Amino acid sequence: MLHTDRGCQYTSKAFNDLMIKYQKIHSMSRPGTPLDNAVVESFFGHMKDYVEFNNCKTFEDVVAVVDKYMYDYNNRPQWNKNKLSPKQFALKLLAA
Repeated sequence: MLHTDRGCQYTSKAFNDLMIKYQKIHSMSRPGTPLDNAVVESFFGHMKDYVEFNNCKTFEDVVAVVDKYMYDYNNRPQWNKNKLSPKQFALKLLAA
């Protein structure tokens, strides 16, 4: 399942044809209900602040930079998770 906002790229016929081709389910928010997007928007906002893409010359360079950011993000403590990393927080929830 792919959940998106209602941007023109996601409501186009070409995008919907790709969803059908790859047998994916497309989910969208109702108009005027952006709250379910808040977490993702916040994550990408922070990522754009920290990740430097200017030195990337190839797609593989972009993948390496994003992979490093994701590793660091998932393993650094966060205040809103009782000073646990997202990885530790998820493991704690699963153990409960």
